[in-house]
Amino acid sequence: MKLPIYLDYHATTPVDPRVLATMLPYFTDKFGNASSRHHSFGWTAKDAVENARARVASLIGASANEIVFTSGATESNNLAIRGVAEAYRTKGNHVVTCVSEHRAVIDTCRKLETQGLRVTYLSIGADGRIDLDELRAAITEQTILVTIMAANNEIGVLQPVTEIGAIAMEREVVFHTDAVQAVGKVPFDVRKTHAALASLSAHKIYGPKGIGALYVRRRNPRVLVAEQISGGGHERGIRSGTLNTPGIVGFGAAAAICQDEMPAEGARIRQLRDRLDRQLRQNLEQIRVNGSMEHRLPNNLNLSFSDLDGDALLMAIDDVALSSGAACTSADRAPSHVLRALGVDEELARASLRFGLGRWTTEAEIDYVAKKVTDVVQHLRKISPLQTTYPES
Repeated sequence: MKLPIYLDYHATTPVDPRVLATMLPYFTDKFGNASSRHHSFGWTAKDAVENARARVASLIGASANEIVFTSGATESNNLAIRGVAEAYRTKGNHVVTCVSEHRAVIDTCRKLETQGLRVTYLSIGADGRIDLDELRAAITEQTILVTIMAANNEIGVLQPVTEIGAIAMEREVVFHTDAVQAVGKVPFDVRKTHAALASLSAHKIYGPKGIGALYVRRRNPRVLVAEQISGGGHERGIRSGTLNTPGIVGFGAAAAICQDEMPAEGARIRQLRDRLDRQLRQNLEQIRVNGSMEHRLPNNLNLSFSDLDGDALLMAIDDVALSSGAACTSADRAPSHVLRALGVDEELARASLRFGLGRWTTEAEIDYVAKKVTDVVQHLRKISPLQTTYPES
């Protein structure tokens, strides 16, 4: 076993060696621009892009021509929300989202609010999921978009996206889902979920950073998205810019591997996650699981530890890569907005750990982490001014 141990797979994943091997030729020998139509270098790049497009589409049950490549999930979320707001501005100006969304969704909505868009932020229950009746009540004649993530990036909770999509379709409202954390870890099908738009990212599924995609439904009914980056009409006029061929090829390879290996990989990782949860519960008192365990990603465990200082907790676990919230807000010392939305108080939210397991997590690493966290928590509680009396373990 090698230290430090990486358990922050929600933040990013290492590139799978098989993915890297697929990408390398497109940096050197096959370096053509996929938009160059008059020579073999461009044709080769174009073929590689279209093959990858089909692979990404297959992973989510889409057609290849419904995949628009972007620079990553943040751009995909922006393109979806801003693009719908602009394309449907004559129909309405109201968007429904959720308080526990990724910042790429929340901050985009808040920016658009300053420009006249109206946004309803649905609450979440103690399990981290929205209330479908609250969603139904929030939709008005002016609603043009519902944007709810498939799986939360901090607590791993799976939203009822199939039911959400059905409600949106019934009310003739566009449904967008940030599917970044769900895709490649649990089955996700855009047809079954009635998704009109879905954001994806390669670096969450063992592909390279800097490449993502937006699924844009083409029929039954077709969804309109106004371009947000102009300059050449690439990607069917939805997203201009020279295509990142090596990144796209890597995205396609990562998607194909996930599609083949997801069932077995998910089952193995779930067992390891449950092993970690079980060992921590056996040895520690006053642990709070944040969000539903039933409706949860197999690789996620988010726990709060009472009666200790959160900064001291993270600093003491110095040989394990963990986080207390989302990587996108790691520079922000404010407690997680997701945990606060769950009803976790500020002090407890700061003393929370997000365990993100992945493809190369081993049983030995899980056992080490369980013991390390147990020892650190027990020690910090003994010296904490917040301490309560706990039974000897």
